[in-house]
Amino acid sequence: MEKQNYKIHIVGAGVSGLIAATVLEQKGFSPIILEATERAGGRVKTDIINGYQLDQGFQVLLTAYPAAQKYLNYKSLYLQRFLPGAAIFKHTKQHVIGDPLRDISLIFSTLFANIGTVADKLKVLRLNTKLKNKSLSDIFETKEQSTLSYLTDFGFSADMINDFFKPFFGGIFLEDQLETSSRMFEFVYKMFGEGDAAVPKGGMEEIPKQLVRQLQNTSINYNTAVASISEKEILLTNGTKIESDFTIVATEPSQLIRNLKNQATEWHSCDTLYFETENRKINKKLIGLLPETDSLINNIFYPTSLETMVSGGKELLSVKVVNNKGVTGKELVKSVQKELSEYFGITPCTFIKHYHIPISLPNLSQLQYEVPPSETRLTETIYLAGDVQLNGSLNAAMLAGESAAHGVLENLEGLFK
Repeated sequence: MEKQNYKIHIVGAGVSGLIAATVLEQKGFSPIILEATERAGGRVKTDIINGYQLDQGFQVLLTAYPAAQKYLNYKSLYLQRFLPGAAIFKHTKQHVIGDPLRDISLIFSTLFANIGTVADKLKVLRLNTKLKNKSLSDIFETKEQSTLSYLTDFGFSADMINDFFKPFFGGIFLEDQLETSSRMFEFVYKMFGEGDAAVPKGGMEEIPKQLVRQLQNTSINYNTAVASISEKEILLTNGTKIESDFTIVATEPSQLIRNLKNQATEWHSCDTLYFETENRKINKKLIGLLPETDSLINNIFYPTSLETMVSGGKELLSVKVVNNKGVTGKELVKSVQKELSEYFGITPCTFIKHYHIPISLPNLSQLQYEVPPSETRLTETIYLAGDVQLNGSLNAAMLAGESAAHGVLENLEGLFK
């Protein structure tokens, strides 16, 4: 049989599924993607509302991600880069800290910020050096502990952990106790140190859009929800049965495959709320952190501090809530507006949109950087992709998609020698 006649289906048009399709195309195959929603991107999507670009959940691309460097054309994404630091709002006063070795404009504010001790700031430099010299494979082979115990063992003061590390990495890990694996902390910290945090000028959905545009021989069937997957067959929710020579599952597999029913992934959730304001409280391209243990708000950011494709005319404010403490709907909006006024002095602000994202980041242990193609193989014809196979990052999603595609290719290689 000719390569293009093989029926290779990919369930999910998120980043992992799109990378799997890219790899299969490069080897001469014509995969078919089944996507439940009306567009590609999975958890990486952007809406245009009231003339503003709203990412579905505040997200960034770390430009040092090796897989992103391999598969994305950064130049055509028109990446808008953050400064390497943060504005910390402590007792209503703003303290700007950052890496002055990468941006000299941050040197004086960092030196004189009332965040951490002089010893803490020296330990940051020591941590930078340690992780710069530590390979990714070494990071993911190091014994795991919680990020909190890692930072404590490293000697950081309680104030430094509470004022900077908890709000900053809590916003990334979507949990406010820093229980996340130290492997993930070292990986993310290293990526921040070696590149920039950035957002495409058109929003984060420009990433999957670019991947879709690069596909030449892949069919994407949108609004096509899968009910179950078995050997050589896919059942859609509308009752249609599809024959499949190979199937790559690039979404949460436990609900689709019978023998995985008891292996559902636990997920961290989050809320992102968007508001329109008259002006910005943070003048630089920095995220704003709130180190208040009783607050709902974890961080704020003004997407309009970066260049965007569209503009609503005023300032757009993004607010991330990691733990909503059971407060939802209109009450959450009202409570967040109250905190914006109380802690940041932001008033008035006009509510635009609230995204509650129940499936935002997989809660994983025994994190891996990559997985051999053979280990993506669940059965003779079913392969698993998605960041749930490795760690919760865009880089992991790409690597898992790549590896699953190579798993299929290894199965087929004997037929095309």
